[in-house]
Amino acid sequence: MAKLDAIRSLLLVLLTVAAVGAFPQTQSREDALRSLASADAATRAEAVVWIANRGAMADADLLHERLRDESGLVRSYAEQGLWLLWTRSGDAETDRQMARATEMMQAGQHDEAIALLSQVVKRRPGFAEGWNRRATVYYMAGEYRKSIADCDEVLKRNPKHFGALSGLGQIHTRLEQYEEALKWFHRALEVNPNMIGVEINIKQVEELMKKGRTAT
Repeated sequence: MAKLDAIRSLLLVLLTVAAVGAFPQTQSREDALRSLASADAATRAEAVVWIANRGAMADADLLHERLRDESGLVRSYAEQGLWLLWTRSGDAETDRQMARATEMMQAGQHDEAIALLSQVVKRRPGFAEGWNRRATVYYMAGEYRKSIADCDEVLKRNPKHFGALSGLGQIHTRLEQYEEALKWFHRALEVNPNMIGVEINIKQVEELMKKGRTAT
């Protein structure tokens, strides 16, 4: 599922601004690919930003590799860059529908958002983020089984979608299926080891399991 959209949107704006202001040197894909192997962290960060803003889903593995970069800045840019790639549908009308559905979701208009996102997944069934966004709304609406089904659709199309992986952990936590929740949280960290929130989730679930054993 998605992170808190307002926070993610702000980070994506900052990432886009960084491409224009701070990193003027990368001019082409060839430059970006070469810069990813640089010993200089700022140069690698520049390459990540270039790929995030101009790349396609086929470039996702390049950013996944940077999730384990020695530089915290590069890792952060890589994570936000992946979200940027994932939310780019390649279709202007789909992007408008996604934006409108996000506004509805944030306003608590869950039924309306679900209806609109159902149009998105029908229109662009291969677009994983459409399914992910609907999974998020289903979760917010308390329709956990439907949210699980949509997360499964996301992972069919994007197996490394750490948002969907961690989202499944959140859902199973709500369902008090703690072993299953831990499985998904750990899978999310295997893909993206920088998710502090997921580490916190794991500790919380382990505490809930401990309390359950104590109570029995």
